Amino acid sequence: MDTNNYCIIMAGGTGSRFWPMSTADHPKQFIDIFGTGDSLLQSTFRRFENVCPRENIIIVTSSAYRGLAEQQIGGLQRYQVIYEPMRRNTAPCVAYAAAIIKQLNPQANIIVSPSDHAIFDNEQFTRTIEESVRAAQSHDWIITLGIKPLNPNTKYGYIQYNENSVEGNGKLHEVITYTEKPPYDMAVQFLNSGDFLWNAGIFIWSLPTLEKAYRRYLPDVAVFFDKINMNTPYDDIEKLYATCQPISTDYGIMEKTDNVHVMEADFRWSDVETWQSLYESVEKDNRHNAIVGSNVFTYDVSNCIINLPNSKTVVLQGLDDYIVAGDESTILICKRSEEHRIFKFESDIEVHKNKQEK
Repeated sequence: MDTNNYCIIMAGGTGSRFWPMSTADHPKQFIDIFGTGDSLLQSTFRRFENVCPRENIIIVTSSAYRGLAEQQIGGLQRYQVIYEPMRRNTAPCVAYAAAIIKQLNPQANIIVSPSDHAIFDNEQFTRTIEESVRAAQSHDWIITLGIKPLNPNTKYGYIQYNENSVEGNGKLHEVITYTEKPPYDMAVQFLNSGDFLWNAGIFIWSLPTLEKAYRRYLPDVAVFFDKINMNTPYDDIEKLYATCQPISTDYGIMEKTDNVHVMEADFRWSDVETWQSLYESVEKDNRHNAIVGSNVFTYDVSNCIINLPNSKTVVLQGLDDYIVAGDESTILICKRSEEHRIFKFESDIEVHKNKQEK
């Protein structure tokens, strides 16, 4: 294990699409959504302990989730969990964490990863990351991990790559174009062409390469490298955040720079962004139901995603193609084809609760 390897885990999202399990107070990354005993954040942290020393992993999250992060990942040093004063998308949070890492190791290799994605082959994941780190530290390259697309999903970034491999590695390619969240027709064209990969949202770069990219493409965010250290007062960090444009690393850097390479990944991956993506990731029973929960009893139930606490005993009969999900206080029963209405359901319940409190 290379002690120069550092990991930034981004854990500030709200995960609102997984309501009612995921709420603004307790979002997706802090939930055991697969029923494994670990939250998505805990699984991600454990995965990166195979890649870099535990003390080299930094979690960036919202100040609202201070208690959750510290409770789920115990025994960390103070600098390993840093809190954003406000949401500004991913570019500022990566710069914030990288500025802290610069104080620890100016020549660090940095892996940037979401906290709430699922990887289904940890050994292959580790090998892929290690290969990517070796390529990134030897060149002024940004390496992104690419996943073979399964459908024309418009929620992902698409990476067009040169079919010729580099460095003698058949999985490593030069990136031709990088398109974040294309319209449906364009995504279909990308899928049919056969020379595009999904962006897995995991970036590997040396700290000098990262800082140079920020200074060139996002100078208002790059000031973090000049003004933040481990002793910077929180009020000063809040002022810096207020001056930053809210922009993702994808839009702010990846779509603009010409030194991106993609490492094609062999492991199975999911961003676990929707109930549908969870359904696709979970093992099914003989009636094509994806069930998480030890006390769920089904009769004539087919094609459903069912995710309920073990403390609940639930009997379902006659459902086909539904989402049945909940926490200790709220149960959602919704057609899978109507998943987009969940935002409305959640909003209506919040209005109802506010009226009751008055």
